[in-house]
This record gives sequence, C-alpha cells and structure tokens, in this order.
Amino acid sequence: MLVSEVTGDLPTVIGNEERLYEGELTFYFRILFFKSSNLHNPYHNLRHTLHVLWLSHKACRYYQNQLSPRQMRNLLITALFHDFDHPGHPHPGEDEPDRINTQIALAALRRYIMPDDRAFLPEIEALIEATQYPYKTGSDRLDLLGKIIRDADLAQALSPVWIQQVIIGLAQEWEVKPIEVLRKQITFLARLRFNTEWAREFFPQGFVQAKIDEAEQLLRLLQSEPAV
Repeated sequence: MLVSEVTGDLPTVIGNEERLYEGELTFYFRILFFKSSNLHNPYHNLRHTLHVLWLSHKACRYYQNQLSPRQMRNLLITALFHDFDHPGHPHPGEDEPDRINTQIALAALRRYIMPDDRAFLPEIEALIEATQYPYKTGSDRLDLLGKIIRDADLAQALSPVWIQQVIIGLAQEWEVKPIEVLRKQITFLARLRFNTEWAREFFPQGFVQAKIDEAEQLLRLLQSEPAV
C-alpha cells in the first residue's frame, strides 16, 4: 500500500508534472531541504514531512473534482511547513508544548512565503494550526483541507517503517523508553478514526486493526522475558 512511501514520486509531486495543483513547489522544497533545522530529527524529520506531502498529494488526486488547484496548492505548502524547524525535544513546564512547535513552523512560513502565495497566508496558517496536538478544534469543525492535513499527519503510524520512525523516533524526542511509546501506540491506534473518505479508503479499518495486532504481538514478545 505504501510503496514509494517518501521519495518515489517526489519529483512528480514537487514539479507538478500532472498539472494537478496551481504552480509547482520547487522553491519551497529547496527552502525545506537547505533551511529547515529538523531534517535529522528522530521523528519530526524530512521523512515525516515528505510522507505528509505525499499523502496530501494523494488526497488532492482523490478530491480533484472538489478542490480547486489553489486549494490544493495551499494544502501542499502546509504539508511542507507544518513541522518546519521542529526542535525535536520536550518543552518542560509547558501546558501546550506543541503550541510552541506550531508557532515555530508559522514563523518559518511567514519568513519564506512567496509573494504570489501571501494573499493565502491566513488559510495556510489555519491548516498548520489544525495539526497542533492536542487538537484545539474538533475535526467536525474543520473544512475538507483541514481534515486532509490532519489525516495525513496521523497516518505515519501506519507506515511500514513505523517501528523505527514512530516508536524509536518519538521515544528519542520525548526522552522516554521505546516500550512506553509502543504501549501508547496501541491505545492511539485503537482510537484512531480518520476524518475523510479518502483516508478511510486508503487505510481501511482492517489495515489499522492489523497494525494494532502487530503492536500487541511485539509488546508481548518484549515482555515475555526479563530484559537483558
């Protein structure tokens, strides 16, 4: 299902070879690649950003009769910037630590946004804010673009590389043991409900349940013998 998960279709997406959305994204991809400080983070890294971009582009194809080329462009810019410069570490003492990370991403967006996109800055900012977790806005109050970016951001847990990317990556960023993240992932996946028809078709509930079963089996294996 997730073949070409991150890079396989990247030139097509960035260059808009399918003429799906408005313009192309070469400038923003170069900014991400050369300017972002979080490319090597354990979880909020280049892989995660491009995974969200790739899924958002898939959603644009799915909804191409409902979204305008301009709306699609706003969505894809959001995907590239939603975790820009993410520090990759906790914020002790903060009640809403992800709020700081969101503000960092918004600052980068405002710094680098192209003149032709500036009129749409409020819409793109609102989409970035939709990914801030815990969510301030219920999914039922989001428009289609907000639901897509939220679904694309959540879906990393269903990637084939989820053990390294999610379990080990988040453990490093949260400064906890990987087995703690694995336990939390089981609860997270059991509660996971996608907001869009696109995501529910792309990640059917049977696929989600298979990932839960895999996580539970791994947890049993890890707990079956004393740690060495």
